[in-house]
Amino acid sequence: MAVVPASPPAPPPTSVPTLLVLDADPLPRLGRLTGRARVVHTDEASLAARLPTADVLLVWDFTSHAVRAAWPGEGPRPRWVHTASAGVDHLMCPELAASDTVVTNARGVFDEPIAEYVAALVLAMAKDLPRTWELQRRGEWRHRESRRVAGTRAVVVGSGPIGRAIARVLKALGMTTAVVGRVPRTGIHGPQDLNRLLARADWVIAAAPLTEQTHGMFDTRRFGVMQPSACFVNVGRGQLVVEDALVRALERRWIAGAALDVLTAEPLAPDSPLWQVPGLLISPHMSGDTVGWRDELGVQFVELFERWAAGRPLKNVVDKQRGYVPGH
Repeated sequence: MAVVPASPPAPPPTSVPTLLVLDADPLPRLGRLTGRARVVHTDEASLAARLPTADVLLVWDFTSHAVRAAWPGEGPRPRWVHTASAGVDHLMCPELAASDTVVTNARGVFDEPIAEYVAALVLAMAKDLPRTWELQRRGEWRHRESRRVAGTRAVVVGSGPIGRAIARVLKALGMTTAVVGRVPRTGIHGPQDLNRLLARADWVIAAAPLTEQTHGMFDTRRFGVMQPSACFVNVGRGQLVVEDALVRALERRWIAGAALDVLTAEPLAPDSPLWQVPGLLISPHMSGDTVGWRDELGVQFVELFERWAAGRPLKNVVDKQRGYVPGH
C-alpha cells in the first residue's frame, strides 16, 4: 500500500513560491497571499509549458482534464497540487500517482449542501413534485396520493464525509439508513453486503468516488436487484452508472424513478435521449453548489497554503492509489 505523505516540503524561508492557477471564471480570491506567493494564471493550452516553473498548482477549473494530459511532460513538477473539488479523477494519471507530489482536495466544503440536495430529490420524487409542476403548467387539477419517506429504507453507497452527511440527513427524515464503504467497519457495510441491501432498499444513493472498483458499479445486474418501487440517485460521479442500463431499468419499470446530478458526459447535449427518459430527473452537477461556495473553496485553499508555507502538515491529503482521502 502506498504511503501518503503528510505534507510536501515547504519552501525555503527566503524564497517566494510560485503558485500556478488553472483558471476558471470567476477567479479565486487570493488577496491574502499577496507578497507571500508569486501567483501565475494559466489556461489549458499553456498549462504544460508552465508546470515546470510552479511550486504549487491550484486546479481551480476542476472540470478540466488538462492536468492529466500535461503532467507526463518534461521538467520538474509542482510539489503540491490542490483541486477545488471533492473528486480527483479528472487530474490523476499514472505519472502523478507515482510521483512525490502531494495532492489535496476540497473535502468538507460540499458535504452538507449535497446532503440537503439529496433530501430534496428524495422528497420531490416521493411527493411527485415534478408531475405537480407539469399539471399546474397545463392547468390540470388531478388529485393523487404520494409516498411517505419516514419508515422507508435508504442505502448510501460511499462512506466518505459526503455519504455520511447524506445518511444523517435522511435519518433525520425518519428513514432507516445503511452506508456501504470500501471496507466494512463499525456502522459501515462492506461491498459484500451491497446486493443484499439493494434488494430491500426504497432509496439508493450513489456518493462514492470514481475508482477502478466503482467504475460502472451500477449496471444491469444491480438495477435488476432493486425493488420495482425503489428510486436511484447519483451525486457521486457519472461513470459510477452504466447509463444505458439505467435507461432500460426505467423504461421497463424495474425501478420507480431516478435522479442524476452527475453524468458520463457533461454538459449533457441538448439532443441527448436522456432528457426524455420517463421517471428521470436531471440536474447540471449542482448538488454541492450553494451561494458563496466558490468563496469557501478559496478560503480553504488559502488556509492550506498557509499551513504548507509554515511547514505544517496539510489536511485533505489524497491517497493517490485509492483516489480519495483515507481515514473514512
